[in-house]
Amino acid sequence: MITDHESPPSPGVTPLITGIINDAQQLVRQQLTLFQSEVKHDLIRTKDAAIPLGVGVAVSLLAGIFLFLMVAHLVVWVWPAVPLFAAYGIVGLVLGLVGTRLILVGKTKFDAFNPLPNKSVEGLKENIQWTTKM
Repeated sequence: MITDHESPPSPGVTPLITGIINDAQQLVRQQLTLFQSEVKHDLIRTKDAAIPLGVGVAVSLLAGIFLFLMVAHLVVWVWPAVPLFAAYGIVGLVLGLVGTRLILVGKTKFDAFNPLPNKSVEGLKENIQWTTKM
């Protein structure tokens, strides 16, 4: 005996579109959460690296001051005809030139990279563009 089985009614288009939009919104929220966690992780790592780096820079700065004071006095000791203020001026001029060069090199290197997590930002941009097209 053959029995008729009724197939369940097919869902309408509206619930499908609503489901797609909800999925897209959830994907954007997840990517925003991922982006936030990456930024927080990078900030924590930066803080952990910056503290000893800052202390090291301060100690090295003090050491550098004493060494360059010594160099100025060494110039006066080697050439007694040079006044002490001129020796300080010579050492200061050389340090200024070296410092300017190092600043320019550092700025060039800093401008060469983007500190944001590129993969997360690109994925987020793509999903937002895709969501807004709907």
